[in-house]
Amino acid sequence: MSANALLSIQGLDAGYGESPILREINLDIQPGQVVCLMGRNGVGKTTLMKTIMGLIKPSQGTVSFEGKNITQWSTSQRARAGIGYVPQGRGIFPYLSVFENLLMGFEATPSRKPEKSSLEEVFDLFPMLRQFRHRQAGMLSGGQQQQLAFARVLVRRPKLLLLDEPTEGIQPSIMAEIEDLILKLHREGDMAILLVEQFIDFALSVGNAFYVMETGAIVMNSAAEGFDAERAKEYLAI
Repeated sequence: MSANALLSIQGLDAGYGESPILREINLDIQPGQVVCLMGRNGVGKTTLMKTIMGLIKPSQGTVSFEGKNITQWSTSQRARAGIGYVPQGRGIFPYLSVFENLLMGFEATPSRKPEKSSLEEVFDLFPMLRQFRHRQAGMLSGGQQQQLAFARVLVRRPKLLLLDEPTEGIQPSIMAEIEDLILKLHREGDMAILLVEQFIDFALSVGNAFYVMETGAIVMNSAAEGFDAERAKEYLAI
């Protein structure tokens, strides 16, 4: 575990039932850092995100957050400690309104009570959500739903934001908005981000540390300054 790491994963093995997926994962995230996790489909990236969030229990290894061993903590405990998760596919509630979806985000705060100032912050970040706050979430476009998924987590001001392929199926204009948002959150310095991303150019535009996975293991790990993008592309090629 590196000094002052916000999140530290050591020797992590995990999978589904008797099917092992992750093998000896070691990963550190410093406060305020944007870490990109890359790899082809099926190598275990989403499994790792779910394990960090407590949705999958590891068979071996530890997950530490702010110096505390949280390996046995529940998903709700991790959320209240300050870990936010935007899953692949967004996970919004399609039959609730935009505003009701945002209120659901406060269920993971210690008080569970909505904060007007926090709602205003996400409306300022995503003006479209203010405009459509009474619209049923399932009626939004894919890009708008992605913004709602972001906002629902950001209302509780997490210390660590887990983003699982936020650019998947999104038009280029929304990808640019997501890039701007990640860079803005990074500049503010209050939040670390772990981003699962298939597009290496997008990852390079926002990340300052990179991990590449292959068949459940980390095969590359580098800060932005020494990252070998050409070698990484070999692991990402289909």
